[in-house]
Amino acid sequence: MSSPHTKSAAVAAALTALDEGRTPERSVFREAVRTLLAVLAERAPGRSVEVRIPPYGAVQCVAGPRHTRGTPPNVVEMDPATWLSVATGRLSWADAVTEGRVRVSGARADLSAHLPL
Repeated sequence: MSSPHTKSAAVAAALTALDEGRTPERSVFREAVRTLLAVLAERAPGRSVEVRIPPYGAVQCVAGPRHTRGTPPNVVEMDPATWLSVATGRLSWADAVTEGRVRVSGARADLSAHLPL
């Protein structure tokens, strides 16, 4: 497993690439997305909301009723670049939702209390 320093380096490298108008290398993008998803799951423990960042990862988080089978009732999904922007505070949750960059379903799918990380 990567060290925390390597993981934060992946986030920094991915953000730098995005700032320069480039798509980060796939391995860097994946590591950055997964690192920030892990932070979200740690800071908002639970299993009532599934956060999906295809194709790189998904976590369940936020306290509340646990989902066990089928499609979860509370889902948040966005592309990797949007996730990095929202998770790091470069884009507000409200703006991302208003701009249609985040797809949400369910009463608990509002992550504004947990972002930015």
